[in-house]
Amino acid sequence: MHQNKILFICSIGFGIACGGGGGGGDSATPEDTVALEAAALRESPAIEVFEATGYVAHAEANLPDHFTLPVSGFENVFDTDNTPEDNPLTNEGAALGRVLFYDRNLSANRRVSCASCHLQSHAFSDPDRFSRGFEGERTDRHSPGLTQARYYQRGRFFWDERANTLEEQVLQPIENEIEMGLPLEDLVVRLQELPHYAPLFEEAFGDQVIDQQRIGKAMAQFIRSFVSYESKFDSAFSGNLAPDFSTALSEEELNGLELFQGKPGINGKAIRCDACHLSVAQVSRQPENIGLSLGLDDEGAGDGTFKAPSLRNVEVRAPFMHDGRFDDLEEVIEHYNSGIQDHPRLNQFLRDENGQPLRLELTNEEKSSLVAFLKTLTDENFLTNHLFSNPFPKHQGNKNNGGHPEKKRGNENQNPERRPPPPQGATNIGPPQ
Repeated sequence: MHQNKILFICSIGFGIACGGGGGGGDSATPEDTVALEAAALRESPAIEVFEATGYVAHAEANLPDHFTLPVSGFENVFDTDNTPEDNPLTNEGAALGRVLFYDRNLSANRRVSCASCHLQSHAFSDPDRFSRGFEGERTDRHSPGLTQARYYQRGRFFWDERANTLEEQVLQPIENEIEMGLPLEDLVVRLQELPHYAPLFEEAFGDQVIDQQRIGKAMAQFIRSFVSYESKFDSAFSGNLAPDFSTALSEEELNGLELFQGKPGINGKAIRCDACHLSVAQVSRQPENIGLSLGLDDEGAGDGTFKAPSLRNVEVRAPFMHDGRFDDLEEVIEHYNSGIQDHPRLNQFLRDENGQPLRLELTNEEKSSLVAFLKTLTDENFLTNHLFSNPFPKHQGNKNNGGHPEKKRGNENQNPERRPPPPQGATNIGPPQ
C-alpha cells in the first residue's frame, strides 16, 4: 500500500434520460428510466479526487487529552474502544469504506445506500421514524445514530446487539430483505465488475481481491472514524484534563449538566443520567430497560432491553428511542420525569428508594436546563466534516444524505403497515450511493 496516495477515479458521463427532453422526442417511460439508471450505475461513476488522508489523524492521532487520558469524575473513553486488532483504522481503508457507504450499487435495485438511512447532517441517523428500504418498505426500528460507534466496549451492534462486531453489522443491512436486498455473493461480483473498486481495494489491503470480509472491514473502519469531540461541552477542557464548565457553559446549561450528573432537583429527587451515558463521549455500557411501554413484538436484546447510541449530537437525531416514539428532547426528558414504566429488568437507577419507578417531579425550568445541556453535545464540525461526506459529485445528489434531496423530518407516530414500493421511476435519480 502507498500511504496517503491520491485516490483518483476518472469521471465518466452520467447522463440519465428523465423524459420530456427537447427536440420533440418521446418521453421516457418509468420502465425506460429505471433501465437507464441501472445501466448508468453499472459504469464507473464520477467520484471526486481526494486523498486517503485525515481519518487516522481525526479519530486517533489528534484526539484531545480528555479522550485519551483519565479524567476525574468520568469513566475512561479509551477503555471502551472496540477496534479489533485485525482491523486497525487506516486512511486507505476508511476512504474505501466511505465510497462503499455512499454507493447505491450496494442495494439490489441500486436505489439506496447506507447513507440513505444514516445522514451525516443528522449524526448518521434518519429524520424519519422508520426508514424506507430499496423497494419503499418501512423498517421496523428507527435508524440509530453512528457517532462514537467505536466507543462501546462490548463491541456488539444493532439495538438488540445481534451483531457480534461492527464488521458483521455493516454487512447485514445489505442482505436484509427490506433494507437493501442484495445477497453478499452478488455484491462481491457487482463490485468486481465496477472498474473503480479494484484500485481502492489494493490501496486499502495490498492487492485487488474483493471479498465480503474486506467490504465489512473497510466500512467498519469508516464508521469507527466517526469520533466527535469539538462540541461546546468539549471546549470546557481547553486542552487539559480539568474542565471549566462554569466558564464554557451558560448558567442554564450548567444546571442541566449538574442534573445530568445526579444533583437533586428542587423537589429533592435525583437521577444519574451519567451512570448509563458514560465518559466524556456519553456512550452506553450495555443494553438497558428504561421503562418504555413495550408491545409484544419487540423485546430488544431481551426483556425490553436496548442498546443506546451515544448522546453526542443528540440534538439533531430526532426522533428518539428504538421505535422513534419521541419527537423531540422534551418528550425524552418527560419520559424520565414522569413516564417510566415498571418492569422486572428496569434499570436500578430508574427506581426510587422504595423500589418504585422513579418520578422526578422536575420543574419546567429544570427540564429546560437538561435539554440545554444535551444541546451542548452538538458538534457542528463533525456534522459537516468533509471526511465523512458524500464522495460523489454534489450536483448529482445532496452531499450528505445518500443522493436524495435533503430530508425534512415528517415523523410518523405509528409504524405504517408494510407499503408497496413507489411507482418505478418515481424517486429522484442521482449517483450510485
